[in-house]
Amino acid sequence: MAAAGPDGLRSGKKELKRKQAMKILVIGLGGVTNGGKTTLAEKLKKLLPNCDTISQDDFFKPESEVETDERGFKLYDVLDALYMDEMVKSIHNWMKSHTSSGVVTEKPMDTCNSLKMTEDVYILIVEGFLLYNYEPLNELWNRRYFLTLPYEECKRRRSTRVYQPADTPGYFDGHVWPMYLKYKNEMEESASNIVYLDGTKSQEELLSCVYNDIIQELKKLREENQQVTA
Repeated sequence: MAAAGPDGLRSGKKELKRKQAMKILVIGLGGVTNGGKTTLAEKLKKLLPNCDTISQDDFFKPESEVETDERGFKLYDVLDALYMDEMVKSIHNWMKSHTSSGVVTEKPMDTCNSLKMTEDVYILIVEGFLLYNYEPLNELWNRRYFLTLPYEECKRRRSTRVYQPADTPGYFDGHVWPMYLKYKNEMEESASNIVYLDGTKSQEELLSCVYNDIIQELKKLREENQQVTA
């Protein structure tokens, strides 16, 4: 077998440095029900290369395993209604493999070379309504966003959605909104570095805000990579 020449050695070292420099960015997109989390996550996925999404809604327990309170309300808006361990495991599995297609389907929003900047970064956006109240998740975030809505607007949006099982009369006021306030208060007492987003703003405004913020985070990562591999 022929020995590798200088060019081959240089190429090998370059590839090794590239792999060492490869980074992952785990972004939380949490907040109130009907705040626009899923829509925003999907739009970001189309703009950012090497980007995947995980939805907390995919980890709900079946209806038969969700507790019912004395009023007959199914207690869906609590951590016990979710397979949180499975969710954490899914995120860890992604962090080990991050096999994103890396396909960008929409033109980047800014004029800088965003695609070049993210070629060695894999991005995971995790969206859900209870992301920052579960300790095993809190050590994973690189960036955390939280969408808010006023009570009236949230209730109005919720009334236009069809759920399975359907919301029963009084469910929003009796369970959904109180649990949102409870977990939001807990989150504010224990979590930090959360970027709050006004869910009443247009989708375009929210997308621009979060996208540009992520680009700044990617710039920092790239600068750190360059220092490590220099």
